[in-house]
Amino acid sequence: MNGIINILKPPGMTSHQVVAFLRRVIGTRKIGHTGTLDPGAAGVLPLCIGQATRVSEYVLQMDKTYRAELTLGTATDTEDAAGQVIARKTIPPLEVEQVRKVMADFVGARLQIPPMFSAVRVQGEKLYQRARRGETVERQPRPINIYTLKLLRLQPQSLLFDVSCSRGTYIRTLCCELAEALGTVGHMSFLVRVSVGPYHLNETFTLEECAALQAANKLAQAILPIDSALGQLPPLIVSAENAAKIKNGRAVKLVDLPPTGTIMRVYGPDNNFLAVARIENNVLQPRKVFHSR
Repeated sequence: MNGIINILKPPGMTSHQVVAFLRRVIGTRKIGHTGTLDPGAAGVLPLCIGQATRVSEYVLQMDKTYRAELTLGTATDTEDAAGQVIARKTIPPLEVEQVRKVMADFVGARLQIPPMFSAVRVQGEKLYQRARRGETVERQPRPINIYTLKLLRLQPQSLLFDVSCSRGTYIRTLCCELAEALGTVGHMSFLVRVSVGPYHLNETFTLEECAALQAANKLAQAILPIDSALGQLPPLIVSAENAAKIKNGRAVKLVDLPPTGTIMRVYGPDNNFLAVARIENNVLQPRKVFHSR
């Protein structure tokens, strides 16, 4: 079984626990997630199965969208509702247009310092491991991009918003930054990941649905093709003769190819996905070859 399954991660499970569940259901260890989602969060969690684990890096790079709730007036050590309250501050009166103006200032390329309770590694150790020991270490700001930030609902003690952003963006930290810009403190009290690249919430499968499909020998209905993760790469169709060479990992000399360095997804004349390849001076160099089974 090879491909990508778009899982609806439930709140209360870690991403690793979701992977472990599917490994037991499917009966294979060759399953991997494509970037963790906070244990308390729900939403889209694409899992790569079999040969699809070789394209997980492309899914990891994809942009993401979220729906989040920011609770104002209290800050926690984890920046979400699971943590201990570490600060309280009065919430000033807020108007919708005022909040929208503040949000507009966050849109665009910027730097963000990852939270202590995160999987970012510093000196070979994950930050959350050090945070659990009560340690705080200096973290380097990382470049992120907020594409859109839309206020959905404003209440006296909270606000609900949608955000689309680049990989590596911590919505918990964004909530804290928004609260500070609004003159108070806050924490993320709700998070749903709505999409990861082409994988959307309304096309997900629950773990229970996956187990039922597997029991009925119908899990293949939930598996998306490997190249669904490669839509950002330009496609190239080659002849049957060249397809045979590529299947064996051999380079192919062609004409009128894109510039050197271009990464492409390669198909045979029957539109069967073959490989991810790199262009080197009009030579197609296979980087990852995928075999039909």
